[in-house]
Formats: sequence, structure tokens, C-alpha cells
Amino acid sequence: MPSEGLVVVEGGVVTQASDLLVDGVVVVEGDVVTQASDLLVDGVEVVEGDVYQYMTLPKALGDCNVVFCATGSREPLDPLGPFTVDYNGTVNLVNVAARAGKVKHFVFVTSIGTDDILFPLNLFWGVLFWKKRAEEALQRSGLTYTIVRPGGLKNEPEDGSGKGNVIMKGPNSFGLPPREQPGSILREQVAEVCVAALIEEEAANKIVEVISKESADEQSMSDLFAGV
Repeated sequence: MPSEGLVVVEGGVVTQASDLLVDGVVVVEGDVVTQASDLLVDGVEVVEGDVYQYMTLPKALGDCNVVFCATGSREPLDPLGPFTVDYNGTVNLVNVAARAGKVKHFVFVTSIGTDDILFPLNLFWGVLFWKKRAEEALQRSGLTYTIVRPGGLKNEPEDGSGKGNVIMKGPNSFGLPPREQPGSILREQVAEVCVAALIEEEAANKIVEVISKESADEQSMSDLFAGV
């Protein structure tokens, strides 16, 4: 398992994964520095970078050998947000990681529905269309990757319910009919899947879609990745 020099870039995974990641994390980009600085374990190096600005990223990446990327536009009224952040920002990071020659694994969090242009989230300026283009750039990069597509993200279980067990399937399994209902999953569970992707050999070069249900049987991460 790559255990030194992890890079966590932007968005939901950072705050939930902080207690799961090993020493040597470098947190990159804007708001993440603020959100994660009080949460990460001792000995973590925090480096600022900007996925919009390609030239800031090689220094931020440094000698890191793993990238966690959960970039996502935050302004629903910005028509350029999905192109600028979800696509171009991610592609910048992918290109820097590929050229560095040191990155052993790139874990990229996108979304269920990425394969379906009619999925409702695309009403927000084609956000899933641009996430799909970023996935394709990662797949062409030559990097070892795992693409994690979660269902609806939640911080806590709904009142009176447990967090459920993770269900993992291949691409285009969940979404609009005739696909299965997209469902939801805790951010904490998505973080666990991302970290497990570094350990499980069966996670390499796969796209996985994940939700959770209380009625699902509990499975190890090894079995979940092997089943895709």
C-alpha cells in the first residue's frame, strides 16, 4: 500500500477521510486548507495549490505518490463551474500527476449518473457530462486509477436508521430506469471506499458505483471490489 505522501484534493472526502488516512497527507487547494487544517492528524503537511492554475500544482504535488480527487463546483448559478472545476481543474491535476511519474494510484470521486446525459443533475450546467469527460481523461492518462461514483451524499443516517452496508456495482448500474434506484450513502463510507482502493488489488483501473442499504449483506472491501 502506498503510505507516504498522500494528496487529498478538494471537496467532501477530505473532512470525512481525515481520520482514516495515514501520516504524510498533503492537502491541496483553496477551501480545503481551511476545512481540513484542524481535522487532520499530527505531522500532516498542508500545501496550497489551485486546480484552476496548472503551474501551481507541480510544487503542491511534490513527492506524493497517491492522489485523492473530489473536485466539484459549488456555485449552482455559475454556468462555467462544471467545465472549470469538474473537468478542467481535474484534468490539470491528472496531467500533473501523470507527468510527475511518481503517482502510484489516483482515486477520483465523481457521481452516479455520469453515464446518463438525461440524469437530473445535468440540469446544473451539464455537471455530470463534464465529470464523465474528466473520468475519460484519467482513464487515458496511463495512471493506475479507481473511479468512485457515489449515490446521494449524506453526512448522517436518517433519523431512526443505521448507516447501512455498502453496495458496490460496476458503471451504469444505478440511475434512471431501467437501471437500479440510485439511493444514497454516507460521506464517511465513501471515504472508506476511497482509502480501501489503495489497499485492494481488485480496485485498480475500475469504475465502481456505491450506495448503502440497511437490508444489504455486510461484505469486506476486498469482496466488494472483487465483485465488480
